[in-house]
Order: sequence, then C-alpha cells, then structure tokens
Amino acid sequence: MGVARTPLIAGNWKMNLDHLQAIAFVQKLAWSLKDAKHSFGEVEVAVFPPFTDLRSVQTLIAADKLELVHGAQDVSIHDNGAYTGEISGAFLKALACSYVIIGHSERRQYHHEDDGVVAQKTVAALKHGVTPVVCVGETAEDLEAHGPAAVPVGQLETVLDAISASDADAEIVVAYEPVWAIGSGQAASPEQAQQVCAALRAAIVEKLGEDAAARTRILYGGSVKSGNIAGFMAQKDVDGALVGGASLDAAEFAAIARFRSHVGTV
Repeated sequence: MGVARTPLIAGNWKMNLDHLQAIAFVQKLAWSLKDAKHSFGEVEVAVFPPFTDLRSVQTLIAADKLELVHGAQDVSIHDNGAYTGEISGAFLKALACSYVIIGHSERRQYHHEDDGVVAQKTVAALKHGVTPVVCVGETAEDLEAHGPAAVPVGQLETVLDAISASDADAEIVVAYEPVWAIGSGQAASPEQAQQVCAALRAAIVEKLGEDAAARTRILYGGSVKSGNIAGFMAQKDVDGALVGGASLDAAEFAAIARFRSHVGTV
C-alpha cells in the first residue's frame, strides 16, 4: 500500500460567519497561504462554510481562481421532495462542492443521527459525485468501556458495508475525531491518533480491499492547531486534519496548512 496520498487540511466553520464574512475570510485565507509561499500542489486546503455561504464562497473561488476547494457541512438522504430544511446532494453538486461532512459528532449528538443514517448520507453524497468526509469517534465513556478504536471502527464498518456493494471504487475521506478532544483544547497524542487511524485503514482493507485502503485519506480532528499539526502529520496513517475552532482564524488555519514548515521541510 505505497500510494502517495495528498494531505487534506479541512476547515469546518460550523455555524459561524455569514456570507459577507465568508467572502472576507476566504480572501484573507487565500492571501495568507499565498503570501506564505505555501505549495498547494502538496496540500489540499478545503473550507466548509454554512449552507447560506456556499454560493458566495463558490463564486469567489471560481472568479479569483483561488487554490482552495469548498464543501458542505451536511447532506440529506433524500434527492428532493417534501423535506423542509433538507439539502440534497444534487444541490451541493450544483454548487460545485467537492466534499460534504457526514456524521460529525455534533450531528450524532444533537440530531440523533445513528450509524445507519450516516451510511445513508454517505451513499447519497456518492450518488451525486460529492466526496463524503465520514466522521467517526468515541466519547470518553466509550474509550473507557471499549478501549481505543473499537467504536470508531464499528461506525466506519457500517458505512463501508453500505457502499461496498454499490460504489466500492468511489472516493471517501474518513475523519477520526475523538469526541473527548473536540473543543476541549486537549488533543489526542499523535501516537493515539495513529493507533486508531491504522485500525480504520485495516477496516477498509477488510471491507473494500488494499487498493481502496491505500488511496483513502484518513484525517485527525480534535483540538488541532499549528503547534501540534506536525506531530499528527508525521504519522503513517494520518493524511490530514479536520479543523474546527482554529479554522476560523485565517492566520492560524494557514499555519496549520503549512505544517511542513514546522518541521523544516518546506
């Protein structure tokens, strides 16, 4: 499994920034990355604004030919119909979304989305050509009861079972986000992240085969910042980061994307 995987640094804005603020932020972020002599050919940088910002961000990226991509924070299991407030994969594709976050811990906790719903949403995204960023992770209680990896691997296996029969060749991204680390300021150690990410890749091998596992990017998320990103990116099975709070600071997010500079390799 020696396939080179392009690192992905993804910024989940959550429910922050209106469409005018989004325009200003993306302009500042693009300038910060360019000014820092960041090599976009080596790292893919994505932003995930709220739904109401997507058209503005899409237009700005396209018009100014910015070396960024954008994605959405959620998707419906339905294509269309009487589903008030839902956003279909077809709508996201029409807005040129490259990615969509699925199964974030906040969706699981506050909207009671279980593994089955996450699997359905993954299939819906793939149907419309939008790459799903499938989030998995354990609570502190899960960790104590089941040990590392068991819960996130189980969550991922449900998704892999759903796509293996219909779209096994499609690209997915997996984001390991230990719930106990999100927003806490206390990230997992790089070694902890590697242990779980390796188990997730092994699950992909078992369900979809070695080729699929070799090309699948696995991200770490949970209190990621410029001061700790290099340690995570040094791990064999960590291919990027899903960044929350720090992605709302353009300079800090740009510094995270320039993780190679922190270890003297840029």
